[in-house]
Amino acid sequence: MGQDFQTIVYDVNQGVATIKLNRPWAYNAFTKEMNREITKALKLSSKNEDVRCIVITGEGKAFCSGQDLQDVDEKTNHADFLRSRYHPMLKTLKEIDLPVVAAVNGTAAGAGLSLALACDFRLVKSGTKFMSAFMGVGLVPDSGMMYVLPRIVGYAKSMEIVTLNKPITSDEAHKLGLVTELIEPDEWGEKTSAFAKQLANLPTKAFSLVKRYMMDSMHESYEEFLDKEAQAQRIAGQSEDHQEGLQSFKDKRKPHFIGK
Repeated sequence: MGQDFQTIVYDVNQGVATIKLNRPWAYNAFTKEMNREITKALKLSSKNEDVRCIVITGEGKAFCSGQDLQDVDEKTNHADFLRSRYHPMLKTLKEIDLPVVAAVNGTAAGAGLSLALACDFRLVKSGTKFMSAFMGVGLVPDSGMMYVLPRIVGYAKSMEIVTLNKPITSDEAHKLGLVTELIEPDEWGEKTSAFAKQLANLPTKAFSLVKRYMMDSMHESYEEFLDKEAQAQRIAGQSEDHQEGLQSFKDKRKPHFIGK
């Protein structure tokens, strides 16, 4: 892609942009440069008309072990640390209209778990472990974890996960609803690729509207949301993908969506 990345590998193939965290010797722990490069790759993906889906994964045995604590000491202003490094990355991720998949190939801990939670879908390799980890170093969960986690698993279970600091197995995570699909190691490459291609073939205009308004529905009144729903349907109804969907239904064939 002509991009010079040091901590990630970025690739676009058949409508899927893959962002692979690439510090396997450190279990893909975050550094300032990695935060910056992930943000840059997300922006590149959102501006590329050929990209219909984004996959974030890790190189080696881990997805991401969280912040590299070599960058943290007693002088660290943690609020400034989050606002300058993590918040731009997470806000960029949430603002992207495209489907974003966390392909969790191994341990996701701390801010690595937060990153996975911020994605729209989570494919998880069987045997993977999740861990909040923040309490172990005397910190509160950050990078959006306390916002997203209760919306997925509820308040009580979220309190257990973030305060008791116990690892969650892939099977437990699946039962809690944290996992979109649990994949055996020998099927990992094939199934993650197939899932990403499935998303890339969706009517991405409609998907973007669902993504935007589904989150709004969690804090708006029913009446307010019905009005937004109508607005969203008006936009979707004017899309080329809707016309293609109608025509393919009438022709009794599979639709070919182009994201417009």
